[in-house]
Amino acid sequence: MRPRVGQMLASTVDTTAVIVVRCPDGEVDIACGGAAMTEATAPGTATGTPDPDLMDGALLGKRYADEELGLELLCTKQGEGTLAANGVPLPVKSAKPLPASD
Repeated sequence: MRPRVGQMLASTVDTTAVIVVRCPDGEVDIACGGAAMTEATAPGTATGTPDPDLMDGALLGKRYADEELGLELLCTKQGEGTLAANGVPLPVKSAKPLPASD
């Protein structure tokens, strides 16, 4: 899939839905629970079977990113599946530290 900024994606194995915040120019395989995510036309309709090893969950409002790849996803609907890009699970993006106010 060739993602684009602002694109809404939905899982085919659970209720997870995300928005693409940042993406690379090339092709990226974005998956949830081991199954490819699709354009979010009817989020929450599970049609596939999840991989039991990839069911760590996606949390509402959290950003998942791969800095090397240049991909960032915002979770808009949480679910049980693990978000992954090109077969590698995406970690939750850590918050930037605020500057000290002295």
